[in-house]
Amino acid sequence: MADLSLQWAVARFVTPGNTDSGDLEIVQPYDGGIVIGVVDGIGHGSDAAAAAAAARDAIAQHPQDSPIALAVRCHEALRLTRGVVLSIASIDLRHASLRWLGIGNVSAVVQRGDSAVLPSREQLLLRAGVIGAGELPTLQTSVIPLRALDTLIFASDGIRPQFADGMAVTGPLQSMADGILAKYCQGNDDALVLVARAS
Repeated sequence: MADLSLQWAVARFVTPGNTDSGDLEIVQPYDGGIVIGVVDGIGHGSDAAAAAAAARDAIAQHPQDSPIALAVRCHEALRLTRGVVLSIASIDLRHASLRWLGIGNVSAVVQRGDSAVLPSREQLLLRAGVIGAGELPTLQTSVIPLRALDTLIFASDGIRPQFADGMAVTGPLQSMADGILAKYCQGNDDALVLVARAS
């Protein structure tokens, strides 16, 4: 079986009055895989953006590490910042599997591309906490298979949680990301949608 590949698209909204977004996507390839996700700096504006950028930089240094190791590294790197919440997935493209974890309120779902596969949607279990502040919750990754045409969607808390209800996962990824943002953006906080499809 050939290795999977992954395509992605991003749509974002910046809180009115700000030029920097505290919501950033993470897309970091490594040998045989890729780390993908969304990090949301606490609050908004330049301080939130700086915290989110610090988290993304910490992950980029060792993207091949497990999601737990990446979360712990971010936690240590962000001690002097506002902190962030994040959800990340490490995808093994050679073995068609996905390990993911979420701390805080960045939603993530995998929508199956094959209607015969049940359940048709997998949702990431989120744990309470803030990366960079206090103590981390007990971390555990979930591991699920990833198949060609499966679609992975991350949405920061600036997107209403109903974004995945009845969602069609066909068509261009950018159109899907833009459509989710247009329909579900709350408008009073930074918002980011990251959509990725395996092939």
